[in-house]
Amino acid sequence: METRLLESFVALARAGSFTAAARALHLAQSTVTVQIRTLEKELGTPLFDRLPSGTVPTAAGLRLLEEAEAVLDAVARLRATASSWHGDTASGTVAGQVTIGAADSLCASRLPSVIAALRRAHPGLEVHLNAVGTAAAVDGLRGGRLDLALVLEPEMAESDLLAHRIAELPLTYVAAPDHPLAGRTADWEELARESFFVHEEGCSYSDRLVRALRGVPGTRPGITRFGSIDAARSCVAAGLGLTLLPQVTVEGQLADGRLAVVHGPEAPPVPVQLVRHRRRWVSPGARAVAEELTAAFADTSL
Repeated sequence: METRLLESFVALARAGSFTAAARALHLAQSTVTVQIRTLEKELGTPLFDRLPSGTVPTAAGLRLLEEAEAVLDAVARLRATASSWHGDTASGTVAGQVTIGAADSLCASRLPSVIAALRRAHPGLEVHLNAVGTAAAVDGLRGGRLDLALVLEPEMAESDLLAHRIAELPLTYVAAPDHPLAGRTADWEELARESFFVHEEGCSYSDRLVRALRGVPGTRPGITRFGSIDAARSCVAAGLGLTLLPQVTVEGQLADGRLAVVHGPEAPPVPVQLVRHRRRWVSPGARAVAEELTAAFADTSL
């Protein structure tokens, strides 16, 4: 049995549709369809019910899912063991590939320096970084497309994932330097009369801010959502409104005068959780990445 058939099976079981599974695997939908039919024929049983609302694993498919994940995990362990021979045991270096999913704000701030440090310490280690939200990170960990994820959430309730809080990021309200609220102290009523450019739905601190703004009686705050931190910052720097972002993502713009702090209501710091799949084997490369991430976020001088 070819492992690519099991990869398509697991992706389809997690995604719930052939279209979503094909997108996650970077394959044509027809290819995934053929692979699932091939696997069903080889095993002699239907693995999915094709319903108008989506694709649902049959009883046999559900029983197979955990076993398929175990096989793919064993294959990943085999590949990592083979690639580790390219490292240097005496010096403690490791080799191989590690894929990290992380919030856009972290990809644009802390993570480039972490990856650079890993490259210097482990020349044979390839680290791939994907900017993803929490839902995509969870899906990537479950589907085996991500080895580790960094999410900005207070808690991770998923029983098949292990999460470890490695930092808390202070949040800062910012505006253009010539905005009337720049450098001033503003309460919720004042803020709710402004336009805000915030991160996409599902971002914990942005969602909390939007709820607070919309809860102010007699006001209609303008809310624009973006999938990119850069887009929100650019709109604010152009004088179109305000935003609330992790301080680490705006330090450069504050330092060179493109943005200014607005002293708004207290915003609880956002936790950074390092997450991995509970049942998947952690390769030496992934362990090295996890250790570097933990150390980097513990260093408050960065």
